[in-house]
Order: sequence, then structure tokens, then C-alpha cells
Amino acid sequence: MNKKVKKKERDSGKDVRSDISAFSILSAIILVGISIAGYVVYKSVVHIPDMPDLDLNVWWGHNTSEPQDTSIRPYKIVYSDAMELKLRGIFEMYRRSKKKDSLKDSAWTYGVNSEALEKFFSYWIFKYDFRQRPKFLNQFDQYKTNIQGLDIHYLHIKPNVDKNLKVLPLLLLHGWPGSVREFYEAIPLLTTPRPGYNFVFEVIAPSIPGFIFSEAPARPGLSPYQIAILMRNLMHRIGHKYYYIQGGDFGHAIGSNMATIFQYEVLGFHTNLPVNFGKNAVWTWLLGSIWPSYVAGEHTNKWYPLGAKIKFYLEEFGYMHLQSTKPDTIGIALQDSAMGLAAYMLDKLMVFTDPANKLSPEGGLDKYFSYDKLLDNIMLYWISGSITTAMRLYKECIVDADVEQTLAQIPTNVPTWGLRFKHELAHSPDFVLKWKYRNLVGTTNFDFGGHFAAFERPEEFSSDVFKAVKAFSTL
Repeated sequence: MNKKVKKKERDSGKDVRSDISAFSILSAIILVGISIAGYVVYKSVVHIPDMPDLDLNVWWGHNTSEPQDTSIRPYKIVYSDAMELKLRGIFEMYRRSKKKDSLKDSAWTYGVNSEALEKFFSYWIFKYDFRQRPKFLNQFDQYKTNIQGLDIHYLHIKPNVDKNLKVLPLLLLHGWPGSVREFYEAIPLLTTPRPGYNFVFEVIAPSIPGFIFSEAPARPGLSPYQIAILMRNLMHRIGHKYYYIQGGDFGHAIGSNMATIFQYEVLGFHTNLPVNFGKNAVWTWLLGSIWPSYVAGEHTNKWYPLGAKIKFYLEEFGYMHLQSTKPDTIGIALQDSAMGLAAYMLDKLMVFTDPANKLSPEGGLDKYFSYDKLLDNIMLYWISGSITTAMRLYKECIVDADVEQTLAQIPTNVPTWGLRFKHELAHSPDFVLKWKYRNLVGTTNFDFGGHFAAFERPEEFSSDVFKAVKAFSTL
């Protein structure tokens, strides 16, 4: 009997020791797991990475055997007779082609509305002035110069002002599906003196490489941070070692990278896409959906509800996935059809100006912009044959995502100002912006306006740039 009891006690002791041992192993595994997870979170979200080792003179052109031409050459936009004749032939083919009408009451929810496009097409054929519009587009001095193997096209407007007035260099950076045409109404406002300001701007507005008249790279790899280097070298070529930057869309990405890489050259950064694209900001946005008002405050409706935002991105960002994966495929189709190109670009221009436009049969085509403004932008892509090379920039963002994300995680001390329009595609609260832009001087918020700030709202856009730079000068 005693032997049985003792055996039972021994077995019980073994079980206890086994349980303790299993618990210890499980605890150790959990502890290791938590440690690994914590390290991953620290490295990917909290840790500030070192600045990558960047080559400031990568050659993107075809020929590397000849000395670089550093001259600055005047440039003019031309609508040739042959181009117009070809385009009118394409118009006639389109007019005779069999078309599909949009579904009843679908407005722009399935894409471009057929009736609205026909109206736009009619204006293009009969009212768009192929003789006068080039004169308008050539009203500002334009040049080309070779930077790192690529001929870069840019507008350069020097104000004619009193010597007592400061003239500050301002680099304006566009995005897709925009171009330098976005800035035409804003440029006179930026280069004209205004009461209360002791400065005015000298504007440099380049076409991004691969867009309209700027040469496309001969090989892969020209992502936003590489363009940032190229734009900095352009400013040096022109004669400006120190300068201000304004950017939206891709212009924001390029300008933000310039403010990060060249912190001692950039005097100030103004963005109409005030977003922190670092991983910490993305996680804050996602987790903030639990308590939106705590994260976004008075701007909660611009960031949340999360489900509605994700639904919008899924509905409207299919173009981004296509252009980030197979830009050359869709590029062939768009360059082959002038109306296809127009439809593709108009769809994004209208929805990104105001998402409610897709619920209107007219799509807001003549509500925010004149047909001439829209057609000028489309024509620049068409006559330059650059839609494919422009869309490749999305692909380059994916290819170089690691470097782009590293730069997004590195803070900058450059004075920064954010302009928020109501229908901008993304927003970050000020406290999140300060993780990236430590010297965030201020932000402006409007309860109207969309993604194409200078194109849609040149007066508000220009006034805000002046306000921001004045605030920078007081630091």
C-alpha cells in the first residue's frame, strides 16, 4: 500500500515538474516571440534609419561616351500642321466608329460617361484653337538642358521688380496626370509683388523626366528619390544653390526627398499633399480607426471612417496598380487613341478634383476647369508621345520601394507648410506630419478643393505659398 502511495507521489511530482518545464518552455517561446516582434516593430516603425549612400551623378541617358552638354537652350512648344492633320484624321475615325453608350443613370460610376465625352470631343474638334493655344503655352520662357544624360524641359520666369524687393527661387513640381500646365494661372500670381510681402518668386517649373518634353531615362531605376537628385542638379545648373520647393502628387514625393537628402540647400518646402508616408504614420492611421477623433481631431472626416476610405481607394486606384505593374502595355493603347488618352486622363482629373463628380452625368468637366485647360494638358501628352514614359514612374516607385520607404522614415528639419484641400486623396494630422517634418511651421485647411491645387485653385494656392514662405523667413 505504502509503495503504491509513494509511486503515486513520485508520478505526481514528475507531472508537476513536466508542467513547470512545459510552462517554462512556452513562456520562453512567448518571450522570444514578443522580443522578435518588438524588434521588428522598432526597426520598421520606430527606428530612424541612416541616410542611404546615394550617387548624385547617375547617368540616365543613352550615350555615355560623349562629354555632357551643359548648355541651356531655349525651347518652344509647336503644334505642327502635320500633327493637326493626323489628329483630325484620328477624330474622323473615332466619329465613324461604333460606340457603346453609358448605362442608364450610371453617370461616371462605370468610368467616363459617353455623353459627356461626346460633348468634350465636339469641343476638341470644332472649338479648340490649334493656332492660338501654342501662343498661350509659350507665354513663359522655356528651356532645355541636359542633366545626368537627360534633356530636361522647364519653365523659367524671372520677375521684373524693384531692386529693393527680394526675389526668391521657387521650384514647382507637378505630378500625374498633370504637367507644367497646372501652374500657368498661378505663375503670374507668384511672380507679381503683393501688399504685405517684401519678396516675390522666380519660378522654375520643370517637366518630370519622361513627362511631356523632358527626356525619359534609357534604363530602369529613375524613382522619385533619383528625380529629387536630378532636380537638385537642375537648380544648381540654373545657378541656385539654395531654393524653396512646392509640390503635390509626385511633386510632393520628389520635393519631400529633396528636403530630406539636401536639408542644407532647401530653404522651405510647401506641399499640397501634406502626408507622412512613413510606416509609423500608416500604422497610426490604421489603429486610429478604433478612436478616430483622438487621432485626427477636427479633421476626422478627412481620414475616417477607415472602411469608406479603403473602399474609395479600391474603386479609384485601379489605375495605380496597372501603371505600377504594366505601364508599357496600357501605354500602347493610350498613345494609339487620342480619345482613349483623353478619357483615361479625364476620369482621374474629375474624380480626384471631387469624388462627387462621378455621380453627375457631366462629371464636373466644365465646373472646375475650362475645356481649353483640360485639352492643353492632354495635348502636351499627345504631341510629346509621353504617356507611357510618364506612367513608368509608378513602376519605379515599386522597384525602389525600399529606398523610398527609408527616406520616408528619415525626418527633415527643413521648414515645411501643408496646404489641405477638402478632397485631397490622403491626409495626415499635424502631429503625424511632425514625425517626418520636424519643423512643420503651419498648415492651411480649406473646406473645398481637390487634388490639383494650382490647376483648380490658383489664387488660394499662390496666396498660401506666399504665406508659408513669409512664415519661414521669421524662423
